Amino acid sequence: MNKEIKKIAIVRLSALGDIVNSAIVLQFIKRFYPLVQIDWFTEETFNSILKHNNEISTLYPINLKKIKKEKNFTLLKQQILQLRSLEDYDLVIDMQGLIKSAIVARLISKNTHGFDSNSTRESLASLLYKTTSHIAYKENVVKRNCFVVADALGFTITDEMLLNKTPIFPVSYDFQLMQDKKNIGFVIGASWESKIFPKEKVVDVCNALKEQVYIIWGSEQEKANAKWIEQHCEYATLAPKMQLDELVSFISHLDLLIGNDTGPTHMAWAQNIPSITLLGPTTTRMIYETPKNIGIKSPSKVNILKIDKNDFSIQDIPYETVVEKAKELLCN
Repeated sequence: MNKEIKKIAIVRLSALGDIVNSAIVLQFIKRFYPLVQIDWFTEETFNSILKHNNEISTLYPINLKKIKKEKNFTLLKQQILQLRSLEDYDLVIDMQGLIKSAIVARLISKNTHGFDSNSTRESLASLLYKTTSHIAYKENVVKRNCFVVADALGFTITDEMLLNKTPIFPVSYDFQLMQDKKNIGFVIGASWESKIFPKEKVVDVCNALKEQVYIIWGSEQEKANAKWIEQHCEYATLAPKMQLDELVSFISHLDLLIGNDTGPTHMAWAQNIPSITLLGPTTTRMIYETPKNIGIKSPSKVNILKIDKNDFSIQDIPYETVVEKAKELLCN
């Protein structure tokens, strides 16, 4: 370890699930560097999930999505000037490994660290780092996140440490859930249509479990699907509309979370809540499996270097398998 490191920055701009799976490193950094100042740079959309974390000193919003959408070059200039005006860091770690995140890291400081050219899909990003780490791209995403940070700072994060982690996010809100039934959350949305478990099978799962199931939704389309599920299952109820920090607290009150490979489902693992992640065009590489956090993968083969968004094999996962695994987790 380098005891001279007093101030570091982490760059992880997006997406929600990646931020959830990256924030695990905060508690380990503080374990080995209890006095270090940690700042975090992320897309403004995801600020709310990190804003209550005590390990983060300052949370800096980045508006790259807005700049790209609006072609707002004035905002781009302001963003660049802001990044260049910051005090120099002892180390800036780019956990994302993309060209855009590497540029942000390099604008912040010349003392940058990230993945080497053989460890990420956008190999040119490595040219912007002062130092790099090598870990195969096919490795588990949580382990990749942990390795690039631990390697940069000179310590090791073991599987035992991951299994015994404290909840990643603070619980800032209280929810009064059912007392006489198990409380289960079901995340029905995802970023791609092919990652979504059919709503008809969600109904089958809910009816078979006969527990209180809250249907977690984000968009208006997801809300419409959630209402359809509620209408077809006496055990299903719409979860309330929530900000990200509220959603973390809500999930932290559950007995089990079931969902597609998407950010809210990963929150259960983050909070040490039992979970089942349903996977079609992606693999269990995207989650950190434990005795109480498992993945159910469809039969399809996946090339992680070229994900097939037309792989709808998640529809082939039998609802009975989901029910069986859910009952096992609820009994443990």
